[in-house]
Amino acid sequence: MSEVLLDTRGLGKSYPRSHRSSDRLRALARLLLKRADADAHRVLHDISLEVRRGESVGIIGENGAGKSTLLKLVTGVLTPTTGSVAVRGEIGALLELGAGFNPEYTGRDNVAMAAALRGISGKALAERLPAIIEFADIGDYIDEPVKHYSSGMVVRLGFAVIASLRPDLLITDEVLAVGDESFQRKCVRWMEDYLEGGGTLLLVSHSMYHIQKLCRRALWLRDGTVAAFGDVFEVTQAYLAWHEARSAPRESAATRAGLEFSVGPLALNGADGEAAPLLDIGSPLHVRAEVDSRDGRLPVLMVGIVRADGTPVYGVSTEMDRLEVAADADGRLHADIGFDALPLLPGSYSVRVHVLDPEGVRLFDTRERDFVVRGESREFGLVRLSHRWRGVRERSS
Repeated sequence: MSEVLLDTRGLGKSYPRSHRSSDRLRALARLLLKRADADAHRVLHDISLEVRRGESVGIIGENGAGKSTLLKLVTGVLTPTTGSVAVRGEIGALLELGAGFNPEYTGRDNVAMAAALRGISGKALAERLPAIIEFADIGDYIDEPVKHYSSGMVVRLGFAVIASLRPDLLITDEVLAVGDESFQRKCVRWMEDYLEGGGTLLLVSHSMYHIQKLCRRALWLRDGTVAAFGDVFEVTQAYLAWHEARSAPRESAATRAGLEFSVGPLALNGADGEAAPLLDIGSPLHVRAEVDSRDGRLPVLMVGIVRADGTPVYGVSTEMDRLEVAADADGRLHADIGFDALPLLPGSYSVRVHVLDPEGVRLFDTRERDFVVRGESREFGLVRLSHRWRGVRERSS
């Protein structure tokens, strides 16, 4: 079992509310009397996380979920309100833009100061300095004051310093969101090499592509608490599905009483109820829908698949395929449709069944049921298309 580099137990952070001067006075009094503040604004609550040497953990969540606060607690920038943090080994952290750099000093001077704080100076610094400057690739700006740098140049310089140190635990907060594309590629290549060499990574990013590419596990923070922690693909897919569901338009259920045609509950792969079935990429999907016809006429049934945010994926109707709804032995109308191998990429989806009049003109009722596709994939879009590469070769690493 590898060494534990980071161990947080019940970690929490709260701030006193201080909108008015009276709030600030009460907060000061509670602090002096060492009393808990029941009205404090809770940013993080009960975060327990263990990271071992060689692991890579991505931290995801909405803005304001507590991601940056967690990193600041881990690096000692902030002190916890509750719980504890234990860190072993050397930390290399790239948090807030420009943190640790003196804007009045040149890039070269800031590199020397950053190295000196880590015990590197003299001959050792002279040996590393050319590689740091080359990695940063900011040209003559290395001898300009940092206050003249763009945000991307500051990140370049900060990451170059961290890269030269190769710490036991690397902690970065959205570093890949600031630099240009060529620098992002350079950073990703360096991180991959760092991880292959036994490095340990804690990465905050809104890019699920980079999280899935660089990390094996993921921690999803929501409203300051742990929403999920585990395999990177399972957690990121759950996070994306949650986002898609939040942005989906939600209509109120149709009033079915008195409708000429209506749709009954849907069964997905033989399962009734409202729970969303979990499907693997390429697995089959079978939909069974019961239909009610008030006057016995046979309606047109349309079946569609949409992503959770409402983006259409596919739709087909009995009329399109020159079919009609059939009655079972008890006289009940129903229709079954099967998809042998769904090519959908991981995410949250819904099956929608619409019932129309026999002419296929007027829509009477709609029934919807969710399902989730899971699996390991970094592809983009909605579906996995069969493809074949030519004129390429396998990467050496």
